[in-house]
Amino acid sequence: MTDTTETKPFPGNRILMATSISYTIVLLDASIVNVALEQISGTLHSNVAGLQWVVNAYTLTFASFLLTGGTLGDRLGARNIYLAGLAVFTLASMLCGFAPDLLTLSLARALQGIGSAMLVPCSLSLINQAYPDPARRASAVGVWMGCGGAAMACGPLLGGVLIHWFGWRSIFFVNLPLGLLGIGLTWSVARDKVLHSRHVDLAGQIAAVIALASLIAVLIEGAVFGWRSLPIISGMVVSGVAWTLFFTIETRRAHPMLPLSFFRNRLFAGSAFVSMASAFVFYGVLFIFSIYYQRVLGYSPLQTGLAFLPMTIMVALGGLFSSRLVRIFGTRWPMCMAFGLYAAGSSGLLLATPASLYWTAILPMLAIGLASGFISPAVTAPAMGTVDKSRAGVAAAALNSARQSGAALGVAIFGTFIAALQPFERAMHVVLGIVAITALVAAMVWWLSAKRVTPAVIRSALAE
Repeated sequence: MTDTTETKPFPGNRILMATSISYTIVLLDASIVNVALEQISGTLHSNVAGLQWVVNAYTLTFASFLLTGGTLGDRLGARNIYLAGLAVFTLASMLCGFAPDLLTLSLARALQGIGSAMLVPCSLSLINQAYPDPARRASAVGVWMGCGGAAMACGPLLGGVLIHWFGWRSIFFVNLPLGLLGIGLTWSVARDKVLHSRHVDLAGQIAAVIALASLIAVLIEGAVFGWRSLPIISGMVVSGVAWTLFFTIETRRAHPMLPLSFFRNRLFAGSAFVSMASAFVFYGVLFIFSIYYQRVLGYSPLQTGLAFLPMTIMVALGGLFSSRLVRIFGTRWPMCMAFGLYAAGSSGLLLATPASLYWTAILPMLAIGLASGFISPAVTAPAMGTVDKSRAGVAAAALNSARQSGAALGVAIFGTFIAALQPFERAMHVVLGIVAITALVAAMVWWLSAKRVTPAVIRSALAE
């Protein structure tokens, strides 16, 4: 007689749908909020520093807790931490929508980042469990990443449409039905049968949060309080001490949150650097041009979303064709050319003035979007090929943390120039000059780091 109480295998396509939904809203929130900045500023009476916190509170906690999120998934079960992260993200989105002031909004955004840091690494773990066959798993991961690329592409436009009809709070409320759908799809997933006893590096986690948060705080508030003021000097000291403690802790721990041994490999270190540089450039440009279009040119949120459409579409296309190109040509030349596109795009935008026609910015925006979409996938495979398979999750989280940290630094540093330099066009030109220099430095770093990365090496890494 058949035992009807036996648990049936959970269908992989349902897990893929759930994780794709969560990854979509996570990346959507990384871009959609930019087109709402001017309305948020008007409603909550914020200066540029306040808007930087609205953007960076999310990226800061996302970057800081990614490594711990993956560790918790291994210890307590990917399904459990994924569900908890998605619940936290959904609740935080509701709090963002109802936020009565800037402080509440920034704190709720930070809570969103913590939820994202819990669910993103566990999403990949769930996909790995659902698709044991390598070919099907690769296809599933491609779909998962494709949903993220689509979210990035449509984020500013979707935000513009929602704000046009329903106001800025609607960009957070839209997460609620999607988050609840993801929870419903994942609820019946079988609990993890084998859990790993990975150590949670609490001391390292606390030091990392203090170090990164104090650094970002100094960069954002320096122009407000004055660079020689007591709060800013104190923040510099706190940041320096926290970074020193973090690296000391990670060096001495038997099971560190961030294994510094990864960075002894020149290729992995180069991959982390160029990942950070790419996010620094892209999210910094997205932030300053969101303000430029609305504050200087007087665009509505909908017009701003449409203005970003050429760039964000190219992000999706760049990601789509990235793996195919690196299989054929490797990453050394294509990556350097991608950073060359960053430099060319920023140089083209230097010609923009309030009197310029919009179409003159289209080609530079296309170049920046294509570079951003290409770089992230292209840099991941060679980096992952440098670490043991048993540590792949930690390595992937380290690369993601580097990207999110770069995004937070881009918004903080570029926003500081906007606040300190007047008129706005002067600050924008300084920022675009920094973008071009950063892109060229990153190209040189990658040229030296990827000397031995051939197309055959890439194909081998992608096959695994």
